Amino acid sequence: MIRFSANEFDAAAEMVHRLVPPTPQRHWPLLSRRIGVETWVKHENHAPTGAFKVRGGITFIDWLKRSQPEVPGICTATRGNHGQSQALAARAAGLRPLVYVPEGNSVEKNAAMEAFGAELVVHGTDFDTAREEAFRVAQAEGLAMVPPFHPELVRGVGTYGWELFNALRDLDTVYVPIGCGSGICGTILARDALGLTTEIVGVVSTQAPCAKLTVEAGRPVETRSATTFADGIAVRVPVPEAVEIYREGAARIVTVTDEEVASAMRLLFECTHNVAEGAGAAALAALYHERVAIAGRKVGIVLSGGNVDTDVFRSVLSGETPTA
Repeated sequence: MIRFSANEFDAAAEMVHRLVPPTPQRHWPLLSRRIGVETWVKHENHAPTGAFKVRGGITFIDWLKRSQPEVPGICTATRGNHGQSQALAARAAGLRPLVYVPEGNSVEKNAAMEAFGAELVVHGTDFDTAREEAFRVAQAEGLAMVPPFHPELVRGVGTYGWELFNALRDLDTVYVPIGCGSGICGTILARDALGLTTEIVGVVSTQAPCAKLTVEAGRPVETRSATTFADGIAVRVPVPEAVEIYREGAARIVTVTDEEVASAMRLLFECTHNVAEGAGAAALAALYHERVAIAGRKVGIVLSGGNVDTDVFRSVLSGETPTA
């Protein structure tokens, strides 16, 4: 199982901070009052690509250039934030970034990826189908496949947890959304490297619960669909390497509905005037759901990204719950 020392996280943070300044962790009194729990927000929506994934792109591409200097480019699949991260880092390193997305993907995330230099290809009805095609094409064209989960991706994205826990060592609980798992695993490993006992709670959608079902069953459980508008957590197939870490390191995994996610997006905007995409608001949705049970604790939530399409956010602010 992957583990990192404090020195390894320090080195990753130094590398990441050359391009990505540390993001703030803020206590918003109005938000805490509305929830009834002292709440601190880790603002990964303030990162250069608007999401936490940019950190992992930096460390992964650095590793790739050192380990496979002859590779002409990368190939990967994404719902948007991972793709922006890889396109930015790959182009900066002089590599070709080929990025696969599923049909119906976020229009604005697609545009952002192309602006960062990605060669975008639309394939399949969901992320996992696009991922399978990306693996095939990477092998056929001699490109380095960037998987959704890799030790260097985890070490990079884990620097947000490293920042959070170094700033707030007395947090009782931290809520983290789970897609393919790099975010929650990085948070768990950062906590462990500091020797803290903070409870980490994973959050999935009721419409895409493969991580929760897998942990409960003790074996990989795929779902037939992942039809949540929170596209960052719309995953059908669990990643075994990630499951190994959050099965042991997370206190529990909770589910949230799309209605709860939309409500959390509104609450974040009302109380902090920050924009959260669906996956970015999932942690708050879970905290709000459990607010009575954890009253009296000091809690952190990871606002993992703010890259939501304008029309979707407009509908959320008007009181609607978008469809996937």
